[in-house]
Amino acid sequence: MLIDSHCHLEYEGLIEDREGVLARARAAGIGGFLNISTRQREWQAVVETAEREPDVWACVGIHPHEADAHADLGEAALLEAAQHPKVIGIGETGLDYYYDKSDRQVQQDLFRTHIRVARQTGLPIIIHTRDAEEDTARIIADEMEQGAFPALIHCFTASAEFGRRMLEQGLTISLSGIVTFKNAKDLQAFAAQVPEDRILVETDAPFLAPVPHRGRTCEPAFTADTAGFVARLRGVEPAALAEATTRNFFKLFSKAAA
Repeated sequence: MLIDSHCHLEYEGLIEDREGVLARARAAGIGGFLNISTRQREWQAVVETAEREPDVWACVGIHPHEADAHADLGEAALLEAAQHPKVIGIGETGLDYYYDKSDRQVQQDLFRTHIRVARQTGLPIIIHTRDAEEDTARIIADEMEQGAFPALIHCFTASAEFGRRMLEQGLTISLSGIVTFKNAKDLQAFAAQVPEDRILVETDAPFLAPVPHRGRTCEPAFTADTAGFVARLRGVEPAALAEATTRNFFKLFSKAAA
């Protein structure tokens, strides 16, 4: 069994045929789905999907692109939403300086708000970082000094040095279909070296379809393609990679295991 540790089932491209999307994924051996929100108005939808589907869980959070629109979001709203039994993570959140769709200081402040909630709830924080390695690493290190919290870097595409710093801080690394791209040699080299107990796989569907599906809408079923590629990179059997990543998922997202 594999777990798609990061998908957006409420997004255009998937929501129109969500039952078919989930059926195709289950047929491909995907036994669990973490449905991610990126803005507050999505929270109810991700929770309702998780309530209907026993193998779907939800996360509540604000993507850095949406930070300006949620600058006044306090801890209380996240804490309340996190009490739902199917909400197992906080995010996605983080920093994105590539598009700069929100003020960088607002992104940083909201990122810290999510971290405080992760620390209070014990739920893992799902971190998006793009072109913001130094500030992401600085904030994580600063916040860890104030009290440890569980976390992962989703859709990892950063430098190997940043990856090593995150592993030293105790974070988990999640790999998306980007690792299968021909121009991702540095990422592939890093993916081959991530410790077995710190690696997850995801699709970020409907985005970033892996080889051999590039150019198509990404679906959670394609987790199997990414996992198979990563297994070959690491010189292990696909079943072993599936077992390890599923075990890691339930260890990190312990509320799902409970």
